Amino acid sequence: MTPTATASLDAARRRRELAELADGAEVDLLVVGLGATGAGAALDAATRGLSVAAIDAHDLAFGTSRWSSKLIHGGLRYLASGQLDVAHESAVERGILMERTAPHLVRAQPFVLPLTPLVGRGQAALARTGFLAGDMLRAAARTSRATLPAPRTLSAVETRHLAPVLRATGLRGGLLSWDGQLTDDARLVTAVARTAAAHGARVLTRARALELTGDGARVRDETTGEELRIRARAVVNAAGVWAGGLVTDVTLRPSRGTHLVLRSEALGRLSAGLHIPVPGESNRFVLVLPQGDGRVYVGLTDEPVDGDIPDVPEVPETDIGFLLDVLGSALDVTVHRDDLIGAFAGLRPLLDTRGAGGRTADISRKHAVLTSPDGVVTVVGGKLTTYRRMAQDAVDAAVAGRRLDAGACRTASVPLVGAAGPSALARLRAPARLVRRYGSEAEAVHALAVRDPALARPVVPGHPVTGAELVWAVRHEGALDEADILDRRTRIGLVAEDRGLAEQAAREALAA
Repeated sequence: MTPTATASLDAARRRRELAELADGAEVDLLVVGLGATGAGAALDAATRGLSVAAIDAHDLAFGTSRWSSKLIHGGLRYLASGQLDVAHESAVERGILMERTAPHLVRAQPFVLPLTPLVGRGQAALARTGFLAGDMLRAAARTSRATLPAPRTLSAVETRHLAPVLRATGLRGGLLSWDGQLTDDARLVTAVARTAAAHGARVLTRARALELTGDGARVRDETTGEELRIRARAVVNAAGVWAGGLVTDVTLRPSRGTHLVLRSEALGRLSAGLHIPVPGESNRFVLVLPQGDGRVYVGLTDEPVDGDIPDVPEVPETDIGFLLDVLGSALDVTVHRDDLIGAFAGLRPLLDTRGAGGRTADISRKHAVLTSPDGVVTVVGGKLTTYRRMAQDAVDAAVAGRRLDAGACRTASVPLVGAAGPSALARLRAPARLVRRYGSEAEAVHALAVRDPALARPVVPGHPVTGAELVWAVRHEGALDEADILDRRTRIGLVAEDRGLAEQAAREALAA
């Protein structure tokens, strides 16, 4: 870590660092895109001793990285489809996040697969075998049993105790498994980016790459309209679904994943998430994901997307209908279209490969690192869980291709901002909810509310985010406008009604 660098991002730091680059400062590595992989590449390179600039046309976690299921998967799905390397890599990266780099943001989440009349004996046996194989993946990745408990079979009574919303008629029991759940995917990206900044990286949002070459980029400051040239010895393109627009010969086939947002009371008390089998398919599930903030997410779909890539993907009614139908196959309550308080969709940046037919679900989630003729390194594919390894491989390629003087990758052991062990987190004098979101920084966030009681109040009735968190987002997390605060630093914006109620508080936080 450089002696003067801090983890705090704000508007003043952004202006200063943009000015340094406009004045001709050259960096070892320019990273384009500040989703999980781009922020991860900035951190990887900075911790190797390289000078880094990382830019995004919008904001941290603006694209796919904020539209995930908020899960850190162990790779069970990929094991079932024969992608053993992807499954093992996922399990390893899950363990790194849960036990070393982000234990404050990732916790063990129990899941119940209900054995309804639509789940045959053979399918149940296959799922049970899969969960046992997933536990073997955990062991192979050296993730402790204390971190992820063992899967087991549940009786019908136990199953409904964990999820009373399940239909009792014909329920034979359930299968209990465990995986990693993120407090929030956008918070993970913010933590990665701020950790990179603490190690000296220039992390610059609202900086759009207009033209990319192997020795830098022509960039426009979206807040002023001014253009500058960023000079770099190496360039990594981590722009996700937009990566193909910055280089030639990279063809992507995006896949849309849709989630519904419900109030928690719509599904009653849930002590576990749910894997609800999709009728007629042996290895596809709809997930019911309680968030602990009064909301539940239901997802997800896997549908190919053609045409132009929007900044914010729309949710088609066909996806909503599909998810509601699957819910109806297992629940004792009927969830209607009017019960939805929100919905979101994300686009996975899958590399177009031959032989996948018409289903993006059949395209491998293994990431790819490609180098253009002029030396731009592009990283695509993969998934949120494996962002760190994707970043490592991209930086490895840039270092080798440009012969940069860099150390070995260190990010498997570099704790993110806020990271601390369970005992240290338990001793913090701050509300438990803040500890789950901010880790060791929770006391500092809470102190804002102690000094100004007005900041201790929730900004939206029925939602726990306080004014102190909005102020913290502006002062330390690089939020530049209302959308940054409401849609990414907090997730208030997922519900349009809540967003409208919180806009005034966001304006006050920016003014402060």
